[in-house]
Amino acid sequence: MHQKWDERYSDREYAYGKDPNLFFKKWLPEFEPGSILMPADGEGRNGVFAARLGWKVTSFDLSREGQSKALQLAKENEVTLQYMVGDLRQLTFEKESFDAIGLVYAHFLAEKKTIFHKKLNDCLRPGGIIILEAFSKRHLSFRRQDPGIGGPKDIDMLYSKAEITADFDNYEMIMLEEEEVLLHEGKYHNGKGVVIRFVGRKTSDNF
Repeated sequence: MHQKWDERYSDREYAYGKDPNLFFKKWLPEFEPGSILMPADGEGRNGVFAARLGWKVTSFDLSREGQSKALQLAKENEVTLQYMVGDLRQLTFEKESFDAIGLVYAHFLAEKKTIFHKKLNDCLRPGGIIILEAFSKRHLSFRRQDPGIGGPKDIDMLYSKAEITADFDNYEMIMLEEEEVLLHEGKYHNGKGVVIRFVGRKTSDNF
């Protein structure tokens, strides 16, 4: 999988642009800056945005090419990121060490999805925030009509509100919606699709 992302991020242009995801951009400023974990941060557009708002950012991704471009973007914006290469099987974070987690199109293999969500939950302190936008299972029909919108082809890697409710049942649901959106994010997210949008506050350690 890392080879796919290294190839995508090896282009000079930023695959999904340099601007943050609009949902993440809307919601992150609602919360007091602290420490934030950014899984699957790619070329760093969302991590850099968080850093510009005063958050202490820890990003990770499978791609060293993504890491290189994220650090370059951080330099352009005069901010810093701690950026690790690997996935949640390889990386360890201190329990309850983050105030927020940003999950922006962090699509995991079906057999890992709930496991990874559990590990991320362990990283977040009680009262901490998750902001998530990812493609819905209903997105697959949109992708068939217009491959330029992007997103996984495997329906099990896509999200549903029921999955979010089950995986984050120890969270206050500030927002949970399935929405049709028109994306203009770099080269690989362009067109009409369907996303799950979730903002939640961790209320306990139970999972």
